[in-house]
Amino acid sequence: MRHLFGSVRSRATLAATLVVAVALVAAGSAVLLSLRSNLLGEAGTAAERSAREVAAELAVGTPYDQLTLDVDDRPVQVVDEDGRLVAASEDLERISGTGVDAVKPQPAATGGRDDADDGDDDDDSKESLEPGEIGGLARVGDGSATIDGDTEDYRFAGVPVETRDKGTLTVYAGAPLSAEHGAVNTALTAMLIGFPLLLAVVAGVTWLVTRRALRPVEGIRREMAAITASEDLARRVPVPDTHDEVARLALTTNETLAALEASVERQRRFVADASHELRSPIASLRTQLEVAAAHPGLLDLDGAVEDTVRLQRLAADLLLLARLDAGERPADARVDLAALAREEAAGRAGVTVRAQDADVAAAGSRGQLGRVLGNLLDNAQRHARSAVEVSVRREGDLAVVGVADDGEGVPAADRERIFERFVRLDAARSRDDGGAGLGLAIARDVAVRHGGTLTVRDAPAGGALFELRLPCA
Repeated sequence: MRHLFGSVRSRATLAATLVVAVALVAAGSAVLLSLRSNLLGEAGTAAERSAREVAAELAVGTPYDQLTLDVDDRPVQVVDEDGRLVAASEDLERISGTGVDAVKPQPAATGGRDDADDGDDDDDSKESLEPGEIGGLARVGDGSATIDGDTEDYRFAGVPVETRDKGTLTVYAGAPLSAEHGAVNTALTAMLIGFPLLLAVVAGVTWLVTRRALRPVEGIRREMAAITASEDLARRVPVPDTHDEVARLALTTNETLAALEASVERQRRFVADASHELRSPIASLRTQLEVAAAHPGLLDLDGAVEDTVRLQRLAADLLLLARLDAGERPADARVDLAALAREEAAGRAGVTVRAQDADVAAAGSRGQLGRVLGNLLDNAQRHARSAVEVSVRREGDLAVVGVADDGEGVPAADRERIFERFVRLDAARSRDDGGAGLGLAIARDVAVRHGGTLTVRDAPAGGALFELRLPCA
């Protein structure tokens, strides 16, 4: 049961069926109430019409024994103003709902009331009528009567009439409610039979429609399960030709798989390149230590220290890249870029700093931004012929730091590739001189983490111009 209602299709079918059921119950109740009200209104009208026909006869002075009281076997009572029954249908055996329970006329000589009325003849509610006039207002109520052994429910209407010689009389006439009961019962029976069938149809249609609508989702799920089992990130989920939310879900899933595949491939390449870069200094250190162990006098201490420093720098670069890949957020300190540039340029031969604006600052990590400038200066000094210039300026809401050298520049085809990890354009250059190829990759990653950009173009005086753009603090 829990598995059944854990299905989206089952929940959708149940919800749709419940909604339709509530709507059907509400509509059916409204129909039954409206039908009953209309039929009761028609019965009341028929009862009032019968009462007025008898009242018309009384108004013209027709004697009680000549009144037309037995039309269509409907119960009729004529009551005087003292509450005595003075005329009634011939076969009337029992009656309720009119306020007068008597069924046999009482002679006037008996005097007094035979049956107490229920207050319908309250003086405050009587109409002021002239002799021969029939009242315009009819009192309507429900009751029952037995005529010739048959008991039925009736709608009664009471109509007053003023006679010339008998005073004020009230004529009660009833109309049977059997038609109302029959129609309501028939409608109720039809609803009790039809509503479950309709709900079954709604549930079946909803089940089929949701199954068809969710079929692509099941295909996506199966393919994702297969990708998880096979660990083949090159596979993609099927995209249905429906141009709806499911199709957009499939497209987004494929985009996510593509990004995941690229990320995993980048990580694999990163691990392979890092292992390759670490192998050389480690092998060199091992060789020197093995030689020193066998021949202490041949130990190249300077070379061992240099290899150790290279390992230390490479490990620091790898650690920083790992932290950047993990999404580490930079600090939110205010960094004076001109002062930072002068600090990084201090002690470097041939490097000049020119600040075009007095106050150029960015928000972020001073250490990471210093690392960016240091890497750019290392790269510029490595390729410059004689001079490196650092410029700091403001462009609107951006702080711009430029590092220009007078070297050979960067070919246009390689201006994006140099920011990839472990990329060195000069393959013949030794690792000792050229580094591991992580400096520019780290610089761009840090710039992006600070909401900025790092690009390269030709310098005005020749060479390469690296521009770091960051939002101003």
